[in-house]
Amino acid sequence: MGLFDKIKHAFVKDKEENQTEDTTQESLEEEKADESAETEVAKSSETEEESEETTESTNFPADEQEETEEIEEQPADTQKKYEKGLSKTRKTFKDRMNELFANFRSVDEDFFEEVENTLIGADVGFDTSMRIADELREEVKIKNAKKPAAVQNTIIEKLVDLYEEEGEMEVNELNEQQNDLSVFLFVGVNGTGKTTSIGKLAHQYRQEGKKVLLAAADTFRAGAIDQLVQWGERADVEVVRGNTGSDPASVVFDAMTRAKEEQADVLLIDTAGRLQNKVNLMNELDKIKRIIKREDPTAPHEVLLVVDATTGQNAMNQAQQFKETTDVTGLVLTKLDGTAKGGIVLAIRNELHLPVKLVGLGEGIDDLEVFDPNDFVVGLFKGLLQEE
Repeated sequence: MGLFDKIKHAFVKDKEENQTEDTTQESLEEEKADESAETEVAKSSETEEESEETTESTNFPADEQEETEEIEEQPADTQKKYEKGLSKTRKTFKDRMNELFANFRSVDEDFFEEVENTLIGADVGFDTSMRIADELREEVKIKNAKKPAAVQNTIIEKLVDLYEEEGEMEVNELNEQQNDLSVFLFVGVNGTGKTTSIGKLAHQYRQEGKKVLLAAADTFRAGAIDQLVQWGERADVEVVRGNTGSDPASVVFDAMTRAKEEQADVLLIDTAGRLQNKVNLMNELDKIKRIIKREDPTAPHEVLLVVDATTGQNAMNQAQQFKETTDVTGLVLTKLDGTAKGGIVLAIRNELHLPVKLVGLGEGIDDLEVFDPNDFVVGLFKGLLQEE
């Protein structure tokens, strides 16, 4: 089953569930109305004590109420996390689609230009938007789609098909080493959530019972070291650090040495993010990688670029610059739940060809998820399909 078929299946399933819920709600309301009428009759013919007993019998038992509350409080599965986390982006897409079709008259050249503008505004990328509009021209002719619902569904289908096509050889899982040390180097500009993502990932690995070390190689900001130390304490993980202003590569060397001596499973390395000093920054990253490779020729096993999803096109620009100057193996997309610009994931895959490895879907310590392209695309587009 292709991705678009999965989205349609999820759309139909939700529709059926909503219809069932509506029918159930109507039945419950009718039952309550009948019970209320019976209670009124009972009140007029029985004593106050008997009335109280009757009233109790018409309510749900306490144990059933508690069971319902427990079900509602159970943590959502990953798909639900994506659906909730992408709600702002989904609303933005929906609003833009509504605006596109508000003055819909016919599928002509003006309409296709509006499609391009709509998709560019939704942060799916310029090249992607142009390609979708071109493919839509042909698809609309083939399907003879004229109604707004059919055209909108075709736009979604083309977006999903392109997303699936570009991701055929993509690996979203982290390159963890079995029975050996995994070294992950985190890069990215300051303020993107780099240190927080490291802390959350460290916590998850600790929960799995792994031995984890952190390296505070952003030595130019005392605040960065302190923040990583705080996350280390929270995750119960040791942090290897130096003095403010010390050589970042020396901190990494100490961390690699310590990780080997203590037989650690994972080493997560934080680095500086001063993109305004790009040449110095990239030279520094190259030096760090040389130190890592000297200690372990197979490492680093991931170079993860952390970008802030709320910055939209700026995130794309940052990814492009880092990709040009360092060997980025994957992206960590933070604050995906707090943005209306989640369409940037489509642009990243289709135009930069960099795999998203981790996504932040909330502020909690357990809300950093390994990126699932299927859950993402279903969570984004399921609510945008129209009934034809």
